Formats: sequence, C-alpha cells, structure tokens
Amino acid sequence: MIGGLFIYNHKGEVLISRVYRDDIGRNAVDAFRVNVIHARQQVRSPVTNIARTSFFHVKRSNIWLAAVTKQNVNAAMVFEFLYKMCDVMTAYFGKISEENIKNNFVLIYELLDEILDFGYPQNSETGALKTFITQQGIKSQHHTKEEQSQITSQVTGQIGWRREGIKYRRNELFLDVLESVNLLMSPQGQVLSAHVSGRVVMKSYLSGMPECKFGMNDKIVIDKQSKGGTADEAGKSELGGSSGKQSIAIDDCTFHQCVRLSKFDSERSISFIPPDGEYELMRYRTTKDIILPFRVIPLVREVGRTKLEVKVVIKSNFKPSLLAQKIEVRIPTPLNTSGVQVICMKGKAKYKASENAIVWKIKRMAGMKESQISAEIELLPTNDKKKWARPPISMNFEVPFAPSGLKVRYLKVFEPKLNYSDHDVIKWVRYIGRSGIYETRC
Repeated sequence: MIGGLFIYNHKGEVLISRVYRDDIGRNAVDAFRVNVIHARQQVRSPVTNIARTSFFHVKRSNIWLAAVTKQNVNAAMVFEFLYKMCDVMTAYFGKISEENIKNNFVLIYELLDEILDFGYPQNSETGALKTFITQQGIKSQHHTKEEQSQITSQVTGQIGWRREGIKYRRNELFLDVLESVNLLMSPQGQVLSAHVSGRVVMKSYLSGMPECKFGMNDKIVIDKQSKGGTADEAGKSELGGSSGKQSIAIDDCTFHQCVRLSKFDSERSISFIPPDGEYELMRYRTTKDIILPFRVIPLVREVGRTKLEVKVVIKSNFKPSLLAQKIEVRIPTPLNTSGVQVICMKGKAKYKASENAIVWKIKRMAGMKESQISAEIELLPTNDKKKWARPPISMNFEVPFAPSGLKVRYLKVFEPKLNYSDHDVIKWVRYIGRSGIYETRC
C-alpha cells in the first residue's frame, strides 16, 4: 500500500523514517520538506504529487506525518492508517510532540514493525498491541507460556481486539454520542447546506467475553417496528424515556471491526463483542431533519464610504431546560478597519485587528433565548474600488444533545459464562453536540 512513512518536526528535520519498498529513495524525504513544509505558500491539500510520487500527510500540532507511495493507492485507506497511527501513539505516550517522539523513538519503530508489513497495515488495535509491546520493552518482562499463548491467539485469532480472562469488580459501560453540526445559511435565513457528522464512542469495563447489543432510533428499524406494533411503542427508549424525535435517517455509517456486519445488514441491529477500554464504535452522517441549535440573524449597513453599522442577533433553538456552553461568534471586518465600538447585551466582545474580526464570547446560554451585539466600524479611506466581499459570520458552541436527533434506545449486555446479567451492568449515556463549520452569510 505505502512505500514509506516519515515523521518530521516543524523545521523539516526527520524524526522517524521507515522505508518499506525499494522504489522510495532518500530524495523523497527532501522533496516533501522543500515542497510542503518549507513551501512559500501554505499547502492546503493533504495530498501532494511530486515527481510521480504521492505524499499523504496529516499534521498534529507542530509534527508532520507523511505516507509516501508511487502506486495508485486508496487515499481514504492511507489517511485512515495515519489517523490510527496518531491514536496509537497518543495511547502510548500522550501528546504527539517532538520531545515525546524523541523520547519514545525505539517504541515507535517497534510499533511500526508490528503495525505495517511491507507497507500494508496488519494490526492497529491499541488493546492488542499493548499486550506484547509495553512501554519498557518486551525484554523486561518474562511472560509465562500461558500468557504467550493468549497473546498469540489474540493477534492471530478471530477476536483480535479483546483477550480472555478480563475481570472487573464493577461492570460499567460509558457511551458518548459526539456530533458535529455543519451549516451554511443565507442572510434571509434559508438553509443552503446542512449536515451532521457523528461518532459513538464507548468505554467498556466488562468482565469475560460479553456480547453487547446497541439500538438507536434508526428510521428503517422504527418503520419495521411500527408496522408490527404502534408508533408510540417504537419510539420508546429504554435509556432516557421517550425520544424527542421518532426516527432519524442515517445517510452512511462505518463501524469498528468488532461489529457483526452480517447482522446489521439483515436485522439492522448492532451486535458486537466490545474491546476493553475506550474505542470508537461507529461513525455516521445525516442530512435530513437536523435540529439547528442556533439561528444567527445579521444586519450590515454601509453608512457612506468610511463607516459600517453591524447588528447580529443570535437565537437558541432548543429546550429552555438545556444550557449551551463555550459560545463564540466571529464577525468579520474589512481590511481597512481603523476602529470598532462594540455594545453587547451578554458576554464579552472584542475587536481583534490581527484576525480582522469581532470575537463575541458567551459562557452559557439557555434554550429559547436571544442575545444581540451592535458594532460601529470606522473605515480608512481607500482607492480600492473593489467592494468588500462580506465573509460569513461563523459560530462555535457546545450543546448537551444530539443535533441529528439520534437517541440510544437500548444497550444490552449478555455474558452467559460469568455470573452477571444485563441488570448488573452500570450504563452511562451522554450526548454532546458541537459546531463544525457553522456559518451565516451577511
């Protein structure tokens, strides 16, 4: 799949270098440094082609990870591997930084040898890797024959993501529904584009080899059930009462390798043996019937050639009992702005000349409320006849519900071998909605 993997610092110095194929030479390292890291203009594309060689890169703080290949490979698969590699490194030594990479370079090479074979990903499951690649190195620990056979069966067996013999005093399941809502709205309030990208993240601390079943208010399942029974019964949720929205239409979804895809295709039920610890169970995307947490109403008026009057109203569109947090509204200003006078009803607002924007921050805001900001912008006279392009107003926030309307209907645990039932498992479910690219044209 890939011919080599290089990790650079912000200066373009190579921290980690691993070449898997003969067609990738040392000149590939320099080509990426010159054309991407030290490029005169910022390289926005994550894929760069240089002399018939493709470079796929991701950046974490000031560290660049670049996968190199001369073949026509699946780009999505390469990026999935790079993101997984970042997750594995984070699980081993925390933040991905130059200091941490230098301190753990032996460990990283050991991980690369285990994860990639001739450029093809083999085993990137953190739980499985941690059983035989330890922080101190495998030489410092003497495993018994029984432990060695467990490691071998876990890596080569059918259930590579979980080992046998796990025991906990208290069996717990934590489930987080994390959603990112993206919006582009016209000045008149018409939705031009909107979609929600979501993730279901789980932390499982369960003894033995349990089987879990996870259900949500998926439109196909609800429609099937409503044909058999009543619509009210279909909408009832085992975790958290009745769902606010009967069902949601999921456009596409991807699952962790532990999910039995055959059961999902036939019954639409998500059945799996969970890995131990934290993992991402599924990702999904929806485009229909999205709950937009906030509405931004902008009003921009030009007073002659040297003054602008801006008024922005934000309205929260969710239950009054809920609280939105970390609200930030960015109102763009022209390049020839000389001064700004701001009046806001709630929160704090400040003009940032370096960013050409008025930044308005509100700590928290209840549902079905509104707040407004007014600003007078003084402009310097300019000979430029080009009109100001009026970039969109962007917004950041966090809300305690899923904007797609997704609800967890049930989460069941079965463990026939050990002496505990579904009722003995403590379950926690949390919904967090965040802003993605949430913009309103003005």
